[in-house]
Amino acid sequence: MGELIKMVDGSLYVPTNPIIPFIEGDGIGPDIWRATKMAVDQAVKKCYGGRKRIEWKEVFAGEKAYRLTGDWLPVGTLDTIRNHVIAIKGPLTTPIGKGFRSLNVTIRQLLDLYACVRPVKWIEGVPCPVKHPEKVNMTVFRENTEDIYAGMEWKAESRQAKMLRDFIREELNIIIPQDAGIGIKTISRTATERIMRKALEYAVKNSRKTVTVVHKGNIMKYTEGSFVEWCYSVAQSEYGNKITIEKEVPDSGQGGNTEEKVVINDRIADNMFQQVLVRSDEYDVLVMPNLNGDYFSDAISAQVGGLGMAPGANIGDSMAVFEATHGTAPKYAGMDKVNPGSLILSAAMMLEYMEWKEASVLLKNSLADTIKQGTVTYDLARQMRHATELKTSEFAHAMVANME
Repeated sequence: MGELIKMVDGSLYVPTNPIIPFIEGDGIGPDIWRATKMAVDQAVKKCYGGRKRIEWKEVFAGEKAYRLTGDWLPVGTLDTIRNHVIAIKGPLTTPIGKGFRSLNVTIRQLLDLYACVRPVKWIEGVPCPVKHPEKVNMTVFRENTEDIYAGMEWKAESRQAKMLRDFIREELNIIIPQDAGIGIKTISRTATERIMRKALEYAVKNSRKTVTVVHKGNIMKYTEGSFVEWCYSVAQSEYGNKITIEKEVPDSGQGGNTEEKVVINDRIADNMFQQVLVRSDEYDVLVMPNLNGDYFSDAISAQVGGLGMAPGANIGDSMAVFEATHGTAPKYAGMDKVNPGSLILSAAMMLEYMEWKEASVLLKNSLADTIKQGTVTYDLARQMRHATELKTSEFAHAMVANME
């Protein structure tokens, strides 16, 4: 019988036989989950020889949940994740016109998983569109709960839009066209400080050189502009002896770090899209509001091979859900065809979060070794010379063989 993972006085307690809930996901979800489970179980077995093992517990969301319960996101699923602290999930379909803007966003918001963490690093052999993918080693910290993703918007010509339009005209003397939809963007000091705190904690713990705040504060001065100010404030007040502010160091240069402290800087978002392409080795940890984080995590992942090789986690103060970062690809559902790399790397993140670092390293190394051998799924095989195309399940078996 497995035991519950717990948070004890703010610290994670992981037993030797933890129960971890999983959501298969929709479309290709079951295929990549089976491959991931096989690889994870073998890595744990190989590293710990039976002294540690994971007891998997299935919970439901998305299409499978709707078929079984009539609910796209059952309350019991959320309660189980709360009780078990850590979970992992495949990609989920967003139901059209069924009340949810996005199941993924809903899970993050209802569980207050405020930090979307996306480490992006190239694996040798993965085909890429850039000349030097090996220079990319960035981790994106995306605020998960606010910005325009908070869902405060109203359809053009709706009753609510008219009420807001009238109020804004009467009270603020601002004219909004009658045929305009209206959305409200919120960025709070509380949410900003906690995502920056998470990024700083990670940077210090992992000896990263820079933390860069990415924003459009030059235009949106009281939302993203405030985001920048609050990020600097928490860095200086809580990490003052461990950080250096770039603009306060004469001739420090972009990313300069002569004092072995974490350099804190900021970049305008549009300029930063160029920076991550042409000067990618100068950036380590990026922290940003929700929408910017959505754009950048995908754009940077494209530099190292795309979302099929991009892990992700949604982390709060008391829970964490690790997930595939790509969609459900329904046309490939059940074909045992697609690349399980994103979910496998997310599982490696989960193992590291649990402090099962040996298993995490073995899992990542076996994935890298399998790719270097040219034994890959179709998405990579079609871009590589002399590659051997494997099914999803065969790729997992090849990973297991490389663990021996």
